[in-house]
Amino acid sequence: MSRRNRLLLVALLVALALTLAIVRALDKRRSAAAAPTAASAAAPAVELLARDLVQVQSHRLAVTIPVSGGLSAVDSALVKAKVAAELRQLSVREGDAVRAGQLIGRLDATEVQWRLRQSEDQVAAAQAQLDIAERTLANNRALVDQGFISRNALDTAVNNAAAARASLQAARAGSELARKALRDTEIHAPISGLVSQRLAQPGERVSVDGRIVEIVDLSRIELQASIPAEEVAGLRVGQSARLQVDGMPAPVAARVVRINPTTQAGTRAVLAYLRLESEPGLRQGLFARGTVTVAQRQGLAIPASTLRTDRSQTRVLVVEGDHVATREPQLGVRGEVDFGHGPEAAVEVLGGLAAGTPVLRTGVGKLPEGTRLQLPKAAAASAVPAHP
Repeated sequence: MSRRNRLLLVALLVALALTLAIVRALDKRRSAAAAPTAASAAAPAVELLARDLVQVQSHRLAVTIPVSGGLSAVDSALVKAKVAAELRQLSVREGDAVRAGQLIGRLDATEVQWRLRQSEDQVAAAQAQLDIAERTLANNRALVDQGFISRNALDTAVNNAAAARASLQAARAGSELARKALRDTEIHAPISGLVSQRLAQPGERVSVDGRIVEIVDLSRIELQASIPAEEVAGLRVGQSARLQVDGMPAPVAARVVRINPTTQAGTRAVLAYLRLESEPGLRQGLFARGTVTVAQRQGLAIPASTLRTDRSQTRVLVVEGDHVATREPQLGVRGEVDFGHGPEAAVEVLGGLAAGTPVLRTGVGKLPEGTRLQLPKAAAASAVPAHP
């Protein structure tokens, strides 16, 4: 064999070896690419429940503002002592119902009674002095007319009578003050309601303005909520709200009754006051949280419980055929929508999801794209066909 033929044979063998190596590499790549698909096909399908799925549909979205805070009674009163004395009687305790004007206690009136008696004696003495001064004045006027005394003596008698009259008026004023102090030893409820605190006990000496009991009227309860400055523009008096109060089994209806005209120092938030509907279980001090509905709009919406955040990207899992697929929808405002199980947090869909698309809630857990699903019978017919 010539040298030329040997070189051609070697070149042919090298080309054949390279071709075989390339074919083997492509086969391995195809096998690696097909392995996940085969494994996915071999893996058991994830069974879904009807509550795990929700369809993208047009809903009336209630645009809301979140609110929270403690409840307080619109009318409450802290009953204080008007005179310094010993507390002799207090007939109410925490939880007792009282009505406006009801006598609920007494202070020791001994000192006040003696002051009243003293002031009454001073009134009597002043009255006697006035009677003497007026008789003297009448006599002096007759004597002046007869020329027995001077005009100066008459002026003195007039002044003495005026002073006696002023002294009588002062004594009467002191007597009225003493009578008022005696009435103030009786403790009356200023408003109707329930006793929330008993701050003094019989036998204790209380000073002026000493606290005795606190009364609250639970017929009108309000929530004081702090609204951020960027959300207060849409808030209006009369807007409705739904509040979940601690310990209450169902939400309580409320409405905005007042909005503070100034912002709070430091936070720049605005205080809004929400009046709650009367409910037997409402108490002052309970914590409540909820939302105020500031607008209504119609459009596609999905529950907030379907949103998944991955690397600062918001995604949802949808059903295509019988597999899981990932979508990145364009979202709008947040609010509340009733998807058939009562109002829940929702978000408006502006794009990226078509109406009727089944979306998975986050309760199903993390499912890789391509995971096979076993759909409920009611949802299987509405599943989005898989892309070819």
